[in-house]
Amino acid sequence: MHKRLLLGLAVGWLVVVAAILLSTWYSGQSLISEVANEHLDYEARMIAGEIDQEVTLRFEALERLARRISTLKARSSSELVDELEHNDALLSLFDGLVVIDDQGSVVADWPRVEGRQGLDTTQSEFFEFQRQVGRPHVSEPFFGRASRTPLTLLSVPLLDDEGRFAGVVGGVAKVMEGTLFDKLRRIRIGHQGYAAVMTASGKVLVHPNQELILQAVPSAQQYPLLDMALSGWQGTAVGQLLDGRMALQAYRQVWSANWIVGVMVPQSQAFAPLQWFVRNLWLVGSVTVAVMLLLLWWLLRVALAPLDRLERQIGDVGQGKRERVELDTRIIELQKVAETFNRVLERKHQAESTMLARQAFLDAVLNSSPAGMFVYGLDGGLRYANPAMCRLTGYDYKVLQQQGHTAYIHAEDQQDVSDHWKDTLASGRDFQRQYRYITASGETIWVESHASMVRLPSGRPIGFVGTFKDITQKREMEMLQRWEAEHDPLTGLLNRRGFERRLEEALVDRLKGGTLSTLILFDLDHFKPINDEGGHALGDVMLKRIAELISHKVRKSDHVARYGGDEFALLLTGCDLDHARRTAEALREAVQESSVEHEGKRYRVTLSLGVTALRADDDHIDLPMQRADQASYQAKAQGRNVIMVDEETTSPPYAARTAPGHG
Repeated sequence: MHKRLLLGLAVGWLVVVAAILLSTWYSGQSLISEVANEHLDYEARMIAGEIDQEVTLRFEALERLARRISTLKARSSSELVDELEHNDALLSLFDGLVVIDDQGSVVADWPRVEGRQGLDTTQSEFFEFQRQVGRPHVSEPFFGRASRTPLTLLSVPLLDDEGRFAGVVGGVAKVMEGTLFDKLRRIRIGHQGYAAVMTASGKVLVHPNQELILQAVPSAQQYPLLDMALSGWQGTAVGQLLDGRMALQAYRQVWSANWIVGVMVPQSQAFAPLQWFVRNLWLVGSVTVAVMLLLLWWLLRVALAPLDRLERQIGDVGQGKRERVELDTRIIELQKVAETFNRVLERKHQAESTMLARQAFLDAVLNSSPAGMFVYGLDGGLRYANPAMCRLTGYDYKVLQQQGHTAYIHAEDQQDVSDHWKDTLASGRDFQRQYRYITASGETIWVESHASMVRLPSGRPIGFVGTFKDITQKREMEMLQRWEAEHDPLTGLLNRRGFERRLEEALVDRLKGGTLSTLILFDLDHFKPINDEGGHALGDVMLKRIAELISHKVRKSDHVARYGGDEFALLLTGCDLDHARRTAEALREAVQESSVEHEGKRYRVTLSLGVTALRADDDHIDLPMQRADQASYQAKAQGRNVIMVDEETTSPPYAARTAPGHG
């Protein structure tokens, strides 16, 4: 017995030491993670800010060069080359300069690259962007046809005296070895940490592993944090790296270039000092426990000799060799232990007889019940499952007893059910949950389980009895009703009720956490003739087409609603007015190009859009709705096909008008 006591004490001390180590480890991890996350977020902000400044500096230089070229009216290739050579100081910012005419042909470059002049760029996204939008732009990375190296182009429009598009002035940046990316490639955080830069479209621009440059980032299923960052999210979290290691990560957006900066530090690097400390603490604790055990072994051997005799007699009772304990000792405490043991033994025999009778009655009740029923012991082990429960789950009772029916709970619900079941076992409170269950046939069903503790008349608990019901049809009906209550049946978009609930949530996020969100309201210009001449069926076709166009132009995190009739609403979460203005412009351009045809006549609509941001003093959704609605009316008053932005100033709202010849 003294060996078991010694072992118990040893285990107890080891548990204490382990608890101290675990407490030190987890509290240290929490503290290190907090400090490291703040540092990584600071690094990410600094890098993103520096990139933004570098890009802005290059845009300003290109704009000055574009104005210089327009002022000189230099149009021949040799004149343009001379002008570029005259401004070769810009080569400290770029790896090359190019001038493209309004037909998309490269008419000048410096330094000269054989084969670059005369290249047709009409199919490139940057040329089309400048021709259609006409503002500073950073292109998607591409493989240079003349230089045969990965490049990206920073471009600004070239305008004639009347402000019309006359071409493009661009600065070439080499992705693998250029000046713009050289500094970013050298950034290291500690021994293993690093910074990476990706485009919003999912291409890697900067990474320590050169083989990943210009490759697409992995899927959202593999790396959800990276997918969130590509959708506009900024912040810190713990996630997996491309090589499988877990790391502290921070992401920041570079809006001017439409890039994302990611800073990563492997957990092994962040927690290395803590690991060293815990290992040394474990060594000291182990030595201390070993010394204490040697001393206790000798003391227990001397003091517990009478207990050995008591132990042997109790063992004989357990094996049926003795009816009771008869201990001859002068130690009064051990005599009392022997007497108490004999009394407990008699009561145990009585309780077993009573339990057998009640068990027989309970088995008869449970076997005849049409509902699924089960019995669990206080240790959480399954003691019984009636035939109805076996039929419902498809599993034999022996399988359920070995695995426990909780082993087949849907993976997404297992943690919740396990936590509540543990609470029931510990506290004796009723267990009642609804969750998904995988039957033996592989079918997923919704079930409701309710278990209550069973007590003896004395109040002593003896186990749990519960029911198990299939509620799949009821759950499916509730989910359908919830969806229909918040969605428009024609377009599948949110309806007024669903949109206003999400707007209220965004307003709470704005008031509590300062999260930026913007609201866009618009209705369809010239929609009435479609209904009057083509009928409501043609109007429905146009409404569904508009809904599809809007859905394709916004992010997954945005909320789109058909607010009523031909009125639509759009809630852009986590973005400012500049991003909302660009989104509104994209919607306006897409809708004005769409049309429906009826009896040989083609019908078109345009949008009059009102844009506003959720403000810190908005205490009700009516306030931003009124601002956006008023801006929409002002857009109509401006002649329709107009974007009106309600700025948070005392000046009139900003109006983005349509280009000549549109709307």
